[in-house]
Amino acid sequence: MSIFGDMTTTAEEAVKYIKSNDNVFIHSAAAVPSHLVKAMTERAQELRNVSIYQIHTENEAPYADPKLSESFTIKALFVGSNIRANIQNTHGSYIPIFLSEAASLFREKIVPLDVALITVSPPDKHGYCSMGTSIDISLAAMQSAKIVIAQVNEFMPRTMGDGIIHVDTIDYFVHHNAPLPEIADHGSQEEVNTIGKHIASIIEDGSTLQTGIGAIPNAVLASLGGHKDLGVHTEMFSDGLIPLVEKGVINGRFKRKFPEKIVASFVVGSQKLYDFLDDNPMVHMLDAAYVNNTAVIRKHPKMVAINSAIEIDLTGQVCADSIGSKIFSGVGGQMDFIRGASLSPGGKPIIAMTSTTRKGTSKIVPFLKQGAGVVTTRAHIHYVVTEYGVVNLFGKTIEERIKLLISIAHPAHREMLEESARLLLG
Repeated sequence: MSIFGDMTTTAEEAVKYIKSNDNVFIHSAAAVPSHLVKAMTERAQELRNVSIYQIHTENEAPYADPKLSESFTIKALFVGSNIRANIQNTHGSYIPIFLSEAASLFREKIVPLDVALITVSPPDKHGYCSMGTSIDISLAAMQSAKIVIAQVNEFMPRTMGDGIIHVDTIDYFVHHNAPLPEIADHGSQEEVNTIGKHIASIIEDGSTLQTGIGAIPNAVLASLGGHKDLGVHTEMFSDGLIPLVEKGVINGRFKRKFPEKIVASFVVGSQKLYDFLDDNPMVHMLDAAYVNNTAVIRKHPKMVAINSAIEIDLTGQVCADSIGSKIFSGVGGQMDFIRGASLSPGGKPIIAMTSTTRKGTSKIVPFLKQGAGVVTTRAHIHYVVTEYGVVNLFGKTIEERIKLLISIAHPAHREMLEESARLLLG
């Protein structure tokens, strides 16, 4: 008898368990079960008012087509590029929430889930599959949903940690192999490389890092080759960690929680990264409710949290989730890690960004745009880094903060900021 019992079926048959008015969760990031998503979307004419819950997902999101808005409504806890237009044009909605608390929506039935669509690795001889690259809030969704439908994908790496689940916890299996979505490293601008070097210069040996995906995190990691005994406790990571592990720079020797392990909640990167993850006992993929818990984060001495911003006002308020009133991404784990690092002995919470947008507009501004959201408050801000330097706003007055932030603004905008500061201070 098959280890799957009689629960193996086709995608077309499996998604028939999704009914109108259901709440459906889609597995996150690189683990999105695209074959199931496609089959679900093809039933659009039969469905009405299906709420789709998700954080960031890679690949296409066909259910986000505005023409299908009567069938599917996205209720996103984080907004990625594949659903951004849907959310900004009010076909879907955004739920502001810390990533550390998002799983509780499902576990406490604040959002009761009817169906969870997930991707898993093939089971081992004992019947255990792995959720692979994304545990985040997807584990909570899978554990809470009335029906769990899994796309079994041989390309999904087996990762250690919370995502090892038995076939008995899954209701229906659909076998479909497809390479995981990859994010290419397109290199970085000179300004970004400079930011990376600035941040590396304030990271001490023995620190534990939270870093993400993108040009600035990659630039930081590329500048850490001369460091020693670094650890990793992070919401997510990508390929940039691998060279530092291979050099022995990242060894987790001084971590208090899961020493000598890389702890993360989800990953996205290249096939090299997915190969690195597969059956790697050094990497522990854990529930975001644990990874992003401020009480856990603060236990690591010299915790360094590196996060980004869309704009910062002269008092230190950080907007990271919207451009004016238009939601761009989400709160995510920024405050979880900024607060955790600030409470860590010797910790360094860092907001890093280029001084201007691609169009040359200053990201350091007198006032946030009308409707902009404050993700990191002026009371939580510590280090701010641009290509023009590093400043620490902690314990500084408004007047002192203004001077410090202007000092790392683009020179072309400093006069405007100084004039605005005079009006701000009255």
